[in-house]
Amino acid sequence: MAKKKAFALRVNEDMMKAIEKWASDEFRSTNGQIEWMLHESLKKANRLKKEKDQ
Repeated sequence: MAKKKAFALRVNEDMMKAIEKWASDEFRSTNGQIEWMLHESLKKANRLKKEKDQ
């Protein structure tokens, strides 16, 4: 499993509320939801390394 790196993220209040609601609906933590959203965006943009390259 890849090592995780912590960092601060600033988002406006309305966006955060929407993410928190979405996370709750999907039974994820807010952090887990943001990580999933980023992963999906990177995958769609073909920006992720292939599994064997990691």
